Amino acid sequence: MTQYRTEHDSMGDVQVPADAYYGAQTQRAVENFPISGWPLMPSMISAMGLVKYACGVANRDLGKLTGSGKNPLSDAQVEAMLQAAQEIADGQFADQFPIDVFQTGSGTSSNMNLNEVISSRATEIAGGDRLGTEKLIHPNDHVNMGQSTNDTFPTAIHVATAIQIQTKLLPALRKMHASLADKAKQWDKIIKIGRTHLMDATPLRLGQEFGGFARQLELSISRAEAARDAVLELAVGGTAVGSGINTHPEFGSRVAQELASKTGVAFVEAVNHFEANATRDALVHSHGELKCIAQTLFNVANSIRWLGSGPRCGFFEVQLPSRQPGSSIMPGKVNPVMCESMMQLTARVMGNDTCMTFSGAAGGNFQLNIMMPVMAHSILESIHLLSSGSEAFIEFCLDGMEANVEACEASVEKSLSMCTSLNPLIGYEQAAKLAKEAFASGQTIRELCREKGILPEDTLTEALDPWKMTEPQA
Repeated sequence: MTQYRTEHDSMGDVQVPADAYYGAQTQRAVENFPISGWPLMPSMISAMGLVKYACGVANRDLGKLTGSGKNPLSDAQVEAMLQAAQEIADGQFADQFPIDVFQTGSGTSSNMNLNEVISSRATEIAGGDRLGTEKLIHPNDHVNMGQSTNDTFPTAIHVATAIQIQTKLLPALRKMHASLADKAKQWDKIIKIGRTHLMDATPLRLGQEFGGFARQLELSISRAEAARDAVLELAVGGTAVGSGINTHPEFGSRVAQELASKTGVAFVEAVNHFEANATRDALVHSHGELKCIAQTLFNVANSIRWLGSGPRCGFFEVQLPSRQPGSSIMPGKVNPVMCESMMQLTARVMGNDTCMTFSGAAGGNFQLNIMMPVMAHSILESIHLLSSGSEAFIEFCLDGMEANVEACEASVEKSLSMCTSLNPLIGYEQAAKLAKEAFASGQTIRELCREKGILPEDTLTEALDPWKMTEPQA
């Protein structure tokens, strides 16, 4: 059976699991919010640890922690507090953050969870009794010095978002761009038929088609950079309502500088702390870029799925790697599972964007948005899905994909849209009649033109050269 100890907060005594590093306020939140079973994302907890570390450094350098205020700390105790915050940033004590995403809308429960764990761990490092009622390093007076949940929680969301985009999403998108660009180069000599409205169109090269996909990823990289840059301003320093009450005038800028130094991301203090505390517009903007990336990845994966359809009764212009049996009843069937995985995860990201937009618009009144935990979960989940989904799609689909040259070339001559190149020579109306007659008779455009003597043979051969149709002609 679980053993408990008694912890105390401003509302009274609370029974807390005996070996927990957290305290009364965390336990109250655990009991109040038995909602989803989803704790905050690990990347969010890590970012909160980084923010607490940076806040501790700023307060140390400003002389606030060891000064003449209530319960000043020794230098060793300050370093213990910083070590505890860094350990959390490094992913340690992950089981000490049990609070549900669907909690108090400011994130106060999770902010206090961090404060309590850092307090207990720092007390332990400093040689005190972490299970005692009096901590050497106090969760509010020391760990939370100069801070409010209202400025540090949104700061942590921004930090987590920017770091995850910088270290996870951008590398994955760059790798996918390189894979597609390589395919475009390899397959530049393979002619195939184009399709618009899913109907036969004029020829193009398979390399050109994949060059278009590569350009989509190149633009997605720019959008990911924009998503990162949208969250570089940090609210820290605004405290409760943006006025900066109970904090040093230099605190916000010092914290931003420390975070930038530690992460390599160009964080800066917010231009206006009232805006930074009250609104989550930057997060909505950032996720809007992620939504665009998601629809791009959906489009690319779906197009590749169609190109690989078959193998005998579809297009089968590219052969996708066989990853697993595709049917419990049809032997030998293999499905485009990696494309389907990508399409599903991007649909989730697009759904998250609705949550982000609504939370940003409806969740903010006056000086605070009260939908922040679910916004943190949504944007970090989206980044995680796009990053890990892209890595898997590259490894298990793109890199092993092969061109089916025979299938590509076989459909070119049969396309009725071959008549498009005859427009300058015989006019649109006559070319349309040829297309309809060729379809009715089962002939190709070339065969019908020869039968009717529409053009001299050398002129017809030049006009119906598929390669020339893949580029502009003077």
